[in-house]
Amino acid sequence: MGFPDLLEKIPGLREGIRGRLTPNQPLAAVTWFRTGGPAQLMFQPADENDLSAFLAKLPKEVPVLPVGLGSNLLIRDGGLEGVVIRLSAKGFGSIEEAGQNRLRAGAAVPDKRLAEAAAKAGLGGFAFYTGIPGGLGGALRMNAGAHGTETCERVVELTAYDRDGKRHVLNNTDMGYAYRHSSASKDLIFTSAVFEGASSDETAIRQEMAEVVAHREKAQPIREKTGGSTFKNPPGTSAWKVVDAAGCRGLTVGGAQMSEMHCNFMINTGDASGYDLELLGETVRARVLENSGIKLEWEIKRLGRFGVLGAIEPFLGLEGEAA
Repeated sequence: MGFPDLLEKIPGLREGIRGRLTPNQPLAAVTWFRTGGPAQLMFQPADENDLSAFLAKLPKEVPVLPVGLGSNLLIRDGGLEGVVIRLSAKGFGSIEEAGQNRLRAGAAVPDKRLAEAAAKAGLGGFAFYTGIPGGLGGALRMNAGAHGTETCERVVELTAYDRDGKRHVLNNTDMGYAYRHSSASKDLIFTSAVFEGASSDETAIRQEMAEVVAHREKAQPIREKTGGSTFKNPPGTSAWKVVDAAGCRGLTVGGAQMSEMHCNFMINTGDASGYDLELLGETVRARVLENSGIKLEWEIKRLGRFGVLGAIEPFLGLEGEAA
């Protein structure tokens, strides 16, 4: 079932906007899990000015969510109320030099493309992005990292727009970065950032990139419909270890499965619903809690309304019963 058409509910919203506005846009095709309900309205702005103009016109009570490549996103079956903003490669996908050892990249740039651009420029410190299957917008928001390096170690300056369409320029400290987290306002939509590396030999950089790719292909189910790491690593251990110890490697719920190759990866085996995937995740969290007392935190973002099968309680309702 779709949502009421926001373009009909908000007269004049389309006027002067150059980007694409699509009511009840299915979202399954834009997430790596390939499942989930529709967006009430999807907006693909032509450029920063178009984004600013749209946000200034949109009533503040309408929810807004930026969605990038959808690599770590689980959309629930009931879909997303409000506006989903998806930045296009044409308007937000450029990479350019921004001073000595610095690159400015748009938020729609895939992580691995920034790594490639840095290698060509002889800038070290970006090889870790080769192993992150997402876009820079999400990396900036959640401090994406891999192989011992995090986004916060490379970011110098960020450009973002708030719900009023006002432009903001933030520095690294403003972001309040922590492990897989930033404390920046949820209302901000990042459009670009300046990254800094260190001068290095291109051959050495590409060797490091090749090692990252080889490790990923050997250890992760990259050819499956997955969302990457499902849970954050708890203090002192790895998420996959406690998942494995709880007997959840290969565990299935409907069309969803914890990967046999890497049991902190959840995969859609073909026909999983958003409900299947989230129920599997909460089942794993409940079993890990019972087995080890560890409360795993989701790394995958779960958003939207639950569908006809109803809501899924965190830890299947066992959180208050365990120590």
